Amino acid sequence: MTDARSTIPGWRLILSDAGRLWASREQPFSPAAFHAGAERTVDADSLDALRIETDRQEAIAREAQEQAGQVIS
Repeated sequence: MTDARSTIPGWRLILSDAGRLWASREQPFSPAAFHAGAERTVDADSLDALRIETDRQEAIAREAQEQAGQVIS
C-alpha cells in the first residue's frame, strides 16, 4: 500500500495481519469534532470503503467545526 492510489491524505493506512484495512488520522480531530463523533481510527474491507469512511469522518469534523463557528482546512 505505498503507491499513490493507496493513500488517503492526512491518514496513515495500516493492513492488519488478518488482511483488514485500517486508517488512523495523523492529527487528532478538534474537541468539537471528537464530541460530535468523529473517529480518528476506522476500518473497512476495501480501500474504496476505507476512503468512504475517512471522508465520512472528515465530514463529521467539518460540520462540528462549522457549528462551533470555526473553519478547518
